[in-house]
Amino acid sequence: MFLIRTLHKWFGLVLGLQLLIWALSGAVMALVDHQKVAGEHAVLPVAQLTYGPSPAPLAVVQAPLGAPLVKLELKPLFDRWAYQVTTADGAVRLLDADTGRPFAVDAALARTLATARYAGAAPVESVKLVEGSTYETRKMARPVWRVAYADGEHTALFVSRATGEVLGAKTDASRLWDIAWMFHIMDYTARESFNHPLIVTVACGVAWLALSGLILLFGSFRRADVAWLIAPFERRAARRVQDPR
Repeated sequence: MFLIRTLHKWFGLVLGLQLLIWALSGAVMALVDHQKVAGEHAVLPVAQLTYGPSPAPLAVVQAPLGAPLVKLELKPLFDRWAYQVTTADGAVRLLDADTGRPFAVDAALARTLATARYAGAAPVESVKLVEGSTYETRKMARPVWRVAYADGEHTALFVSRATGEVLGAKTDASRLWDIAWMFHIMDYTARESFNHPLIVTVACGVAWLALSGLILLFGSFRRADVAWLIAPFERRAARRVQDPR
C-alpha cells in the first residue's frame, strides 16, 4: 500500500497538470460558438447570375487544353460563367464559358472572388498565395489565396487558385479553437492525430492514477467509518441467528 500511495502521489503531481489542460481546453472547445469556429458567419452564399450561360462549343473548349479532358463543369464565377475543366493529366483549369479562353485566378481575381463572398464590410488587408501546409490551410487543397480583412475578428477567406472557389474562412474564434484542440489531443505539430504514442501513454497513466486512487480510497476506510451503513445489515443477521425460523 505504501508503494501504491507513493506512486499515486508522484503520478498525480505529473499528470495533474495535463488533467487541468484537458479540462480547460475542453471547456474552450465547448464554449466557443460552432458557427464562428467554422467561419460560416463570415461567408455569404454563392450569388446566382441574373443571366444564363451561352457556352462555347466543345471543340473551342478542347483546343487550348493540350490534353484530353475527362471532366467539364459549367459554373457561375462572380460575374461570369466559367468552365472548370479537368484534363487526363489531372490538371484543373478555368475557361471563360462564352469564349473558351483560359484564365487564371491571380491575386486581383482572388480578391474580387473573396470580397463577393465576404459577409463583412471591412477592407482587404492583404492577399497572399499559400502553397505549403499551414495550420489554417492544412485541410485545404493548395495552393490557395489567403485574403485577409481588417475587421475585429481578423477574418481570412481562402480562394482556390485552381478553381476560384472559396474553400473556407478563418477567424480568431477558429484559431483559438484550433489551439485548444492542439492541447486537448496533445498533437503539438500537425494538430490532427488523437491516438499518437504521447496521448496513449498519458491516458494509460491517468487510468492507473484513477485505479490506484480507488484502491487507496477503499484502503483508507475503517470499520467505524461505515458503521452507520452496515449496522442495519448486522442487526438483521443477528436476528436471523437468534431466530432461525
